[in-house]
Amino acid sequence: MSEPAIAPLFAPQDEPPAAEHTTGILPSQSLRHAIANHLVQAPDPILEEQIQPASLDLRLGPQAYRVKASFLPGRSATVKAKLDQLELHRFDLTGGAVLERDCVYIIPLLEHLSLRKRISAIANPKSSTGRLDVFTRLITDYGTEFDSVRERYEGPLYAEVSPRAFPILVRRGSRLMQLRIKRGSPTPSDSSMRELHEQRPLIDAPMGMADIKGGIALSVDIDGAGPAQIVGYRARKNAGVIDVDKREFYDPLDFWEPMQARAGRGIILDPHDFYILASKESITIPTAYAAEMLAYDTSVGEFRVHYAGFFDPGFGDPEIGAAGTRAVLEVRSHEVPFLIEDGQIIGRLVYERLIAKPDKLYGQGIGSSYQRQGLTLGKQFKRG
Repeated sequence: MSEPAIAPLFAPQDEPPAAEHTTGILPSQSLRHAIANHLVQAPDPILEEQIQPASLDLRLGPQAYRVKASFLPGRSATVKAKLDQLELHRFDLTGGAVLERDCVYIIPLLEHLSLRKRISAIANPKSSTGRLDVFTRLITDYGTEFDSVRERYEGPLYAEVSPRAFPILVRRGSRLMQLRIKRGSPTPSDSSMRELHEQRPLIDAPMGMADIKGGIALSVDIDGAGPAQIVGYRARKNAGVIDVDKREFYDPLDFWEPMQARAGRGIILDPHDFYILASKESITIPTAYAAEMLAYDTSVGEFRVHYAGFFDPGFGDPEIGAAGTRAVLEVRSHEVPFLIEDGQIIGRLVYERLIAKPDKLYGQGIGSSYQRQGLTLGKQFKRG
């Protein structure tokens, strides 16, 4: 595989942007510096719109591989070597192509990395990817973990993509994933999150009442504001193809079955179905922090928040006029039907510090789709 050309959008910079901390997630201005100094490269210019407050959108390359099974290359193999063993067929994405449900695809990304000492990275599906029930993970050469890029890694990036609820149409340049780049190995702690919550409430629970243990607990809202309130959506079976790059294009009812509140009844999660629900709590991400939604411990129930969600600095922050923002939960049951009830804990939110406040914030003129959201489907669907 040939070396990618350096993207010309950002001029080389000798001095990194000012930092308040020596470890943490890189903010937007530091991401620009990383691109300008070749830590991130691509054959096409890396665009300003790819740079989020604390993450970088990754783009699909021009070719996709349908494979027999998901895999990790392990310490002694490249992804290409595994593709030689597992490839069923390959196809071009330049003009767009459909990825079918329950099939596994490996797609080389346009972005390549050349990380340095103490610099590592971690990936997540973008919010809209998770809300379409598209299982997406990052793979690297010689990788032993999904979604994790070790320090000093030099090489290509690959997306494993497997649509679950709907077939999807993607093309070269489609963005299904985002990458956070970290300096050092800061470890979030319950004590630091408690202290932060005391300074600036992170959820709208009464002070001292927040459940903070391995993250801040979030519960599910399935009672709503009344018996006619829509409190969730269930993906319809055998629905049509969704173009991931469309915005407010599709009629939600063609793809989703609304679920109304039924006081005291709860919802039985069927293991064959995919659900969009919302947290009971509104959340705040202070401007110097980012947060990740973790799947809750299945010892309390046979379900999980299906996709780890990433929340950028400024999401739901009342200081920038975004109070009252709930988390949207993408949920599947495991193996057996499971009853969840209103107020049941369904996920935990872990906050991580940035090395400095970003020079752009979620929702402030950068095309953010979900600021001030309630129960909200992906950006591809028309808003009511």
